[in-house]
Amino acid sequence: MGLELLENSLFSFVHLLRFTLEAISAFCVFLGLITTLKIAITGFRRKRVFSFIELRLHFGTWLALALEFQLGADIVSTTITPSFLVLGQLAAIAVIRTFLNYFLNKELESETNFQKKLEEK
Repeated sequence: MGLELLENSLFSFVHLLRFTLEAISAFCVFLGLITTLKIAITGFRRKRVFSFIELRLHFGTWLALALEFQLGADIVSTTITPSFLVLGQLAAIAVIRTFLNYFLNKELESETNFQKKLEEK
């Protein structure tokens, strides 16, 4: 009886934690969108020429952060996985998100270096 209560508590806690991490991830995307739009609108109003790369770098950084929280949610949910099928699905999702995050970070790094070279000229 006591072990079953602990198991149910862990199950509830993990679901709450996963939901929280996914909500933070969605909030990061939303906040990234809002701040990126703010940069674009401010630049447009001031008739300042802003770089499309600058906007991509800003929004991409927020997307990378959101992917980190999503990956954390996937990792947490593996603690209560009832079957190998569900565990396999979670592993596949985690791998896909990890690759997305890796390549997004590589692209952001490349564009940051490109932006620095443009500023040096």
